Amino acid sequence: MKADERQRQILSRARADGRVDVVSLAADLDVAAETVRRDLRELVDRGVLQRVHGGAYPVESAGFESNIKHRSTSLVAEKRRIAVAAAERLHGAETVYVDEGVTPQFVAEALRPEGPLTVVTASLLAAGALAENPNVTVLLLGGRLRGRTLATVDHWALRMLDDLVLDLAFLGANGISRDHGLTTPDPAVAAVKGRVVQRARRRVFVGLHTKFGAASFCRFAEISDFEVLVTDTGLSPSEARRFSVLGPQVVRA
Repeated sequence: MKADERQRQILSRARADGRVDVVSLAADLDVAAETVRRDLRELVDRGVLQRVHGGAYPVESAGFESNIKHRSTSLVAEKRRIAVAAAERLHGAETVYVDEGVTPQFVAEALRPEGPLTVVTASLLAAGALAENPNVTVLLLGGRLRGRTLATVDHWALRMLDDLVLDLAFLGANGISRDHGLTTPDPAVAAVKGRVVQRARRRVFVGLHTKFGAASFCRFAEISDFEVLVTDTGLSPSEARRFSVLGPQVVRA
């Protein structure tokens, strides 16, 4: 099998399964582990995979974005730890934005406001998680519903955000890198996230360690826009320090 065909299979498997590992690929493709590592390096150089110890994750891009079903079953324990640590950053906020995505949904579930709280969100999942909380008023942004993430986008959502001033925003991203900031594949999603960054006094990033070092299609914020980045212990202490140099505190939950 030629290298280009082998790499197409590796990328396809990574996008279908959410991760590939060197040992399994070597066995399935009947090649040496070093050949697989070389293929992974080339795919990383092309920006479609993110290398981790023993394997690689797919980078979400203009041509690929995982759906909510896959996200809701991947690294759930880590996402819930991140959410709990992030929710502790409420610090008396009375108006909060909760982003689309599974980790922000878990943040919504973990919120324990001491008094009345108004939560603005584009996410049907986050809105549903808070709907029965007697201390929370939920404002769901209007707009076009993206089936892949069950969240709203476009000018209706942006118009609503333009009339708001938010104490705190919990935001996710498909990639966060020191060179490119926070990125996401869809320009419409980037527009909503970027508007939230403008309208919020405080901003907290929530995301898995696999998002760090990755860059997607559309930038919506700089790392320095955030007071804290909350991730899991998969992010090494040395890498956490590199990000903290840019301004935010980095919490490894």
